[in-house]
Amino acid sequence: MSTKWFVLVWREKLIGVRIAVSVRVLDYLINQHQFSPEAALKASSAFTYLRNPEKADSVLSFFKECGFSQTHIEHVVKRIPKVLSAKLAVTIKPKIKIFQDLGFAPDDIAEIVYGDPWILTRSAGNQIGPSILVLKSILGSNEDIVRVLKSSGWFLKHDLDKTMMPNIEFLMHCEISSSQIVKYLFNFPRFFLHKPESIQAFVKTVDGMGFDRKSKMFLSAIRTVSSMSEENWELKLELFRSLGFSEKDILDVFRRVPQVFAISERKIKEVKTPSTSFGDSGKEKCA
Repeated sequence: MSTKWFVLVWREKLIGVRIAVSVRVLDYLINQHQFSPEAALKASSAFTYLRNPEKADSVLSFFKECGFSQTHIEHVVKRIPKVLSAKLAVTIKPKIKIFQDLGFAPDDIAEIVYGDPWILTRSAGNQIGPSILVLKSILGSNEDIVRVLKSSGWFLKHDLDKTMMPNIEFLMHCEISSSQIVKYLFNFPRFFLHKPESIQAFVKTVDGMGFDRKSKMFLSAIRTVSSMSEENWELKLELFRSLGFSEKDILDVFRRVPQVFAISERKIKEVKTPSTSFGDSGKEKCA
């Protein structure tokens, strides 16, 4: 028997085994746990073998016991197929228990995990728990925490004592009310996760344009600047100049409706003269 022939035979055998195992995972999810074919196929394509079906059974059963719907479970497994082989007591339960111990309703826990399944990969004691407590100190109720986490799981990825809290304290020092900050937390959550030095730089830019810190549009102006790179900001200023806006006109527009600077070049070019009113169309709903 030649070495080449021997390698080819074993390659075919290994491929055959791999295909068979992958199909078995597909069948397991569909037949044992009523997964849709699309969800099962997605999971099996990433998780090509299942060494311990009993472990997967315990994980999926636990999700059901915790109030997860079939839609919730399929979504979690599609996003993180490796949960099927996770150690339930070590990897899954502690994350769910944190929410349960803090009084979150089963439906809310399921929705939070559905919004960001990667929560299950984070540390319960070092990330999830501390972040929830910080959010509660700002928002007050579990209902509002759920609202924020459903819009962005990023709050459970960061050390909020080093990002969000310093940013909130600095913005309040800039005379922005706590009520406006909370509204922005709901609508633009990732804004508060910038590095504190970045937020301070954005404020410096806005101050440099003569913005009144007591204006209700001040926070909107900061967020607008934060959404653009320095290069894009300069390009946007040049665009306004090319349309005939003087430096005073540009400042007036920015102070009235800062969000205009974040819209597309095409829409800005629809403005024919510096005297054209932008109206209230660009105002953010939480300004």
